[in-house]
Amino acid sequence: MSRLLPPPRRLTRGIALALGIPFLLVLVLLTLTPTRVEESMPNLLDLVLSSAHRLGWESLNFTRLEIIANVLVFVPIGILAFILVPRRFWPLAIALGPALSLAIEVFQRLVLPHRTATLTDVVANSCGALVGVALAIMGTLLFAPHFSQHRPSTLEAS
Repeated sequence: MSRLLPPPRRLTRGIALALGIPFLLVLVLLTLTPTRVEESMPNLLDLVLSSAHRLGWESLNFTRLEIIANVLVFVPIGILAFILVPRRFWPLAIALGPALSLAIEVFQRLVLPHRTATLTDVVANSCGALVGVALAIMGTLLFAPHFSQHRPSTLEAS
């Protein structure tokens, strides 16, 4: 399958790193600091929940919102992993999201005992990362052929 997936261009990898490093720093702040998100941003969570309820999604509660957020926050992890892992090792991109999530939860359990480390978070994060990898694969298969069409060389041997 790695032959079907052309490698990303240098510019694509550069953009991925430029966006990925700040994203990972925010992820570290959200997951590896003593303060839980609901404690640091209670008004934002209340706003999201009340807006969802006004729009008719009464079944959305904090637990469901947390699961959805865990899935969504790891989608970029899967995309970044797929872009940055060399193509010959692309299946490794599938394992990076779950491995990162498991590392975060183990760190929370061992070092931040007041944080709640759960298997549900690992599953939700892993699903998000897998969605990210799948989106990156689909994008590569759909768009890469259009950008990598062979252009004839102007210096051809006669």
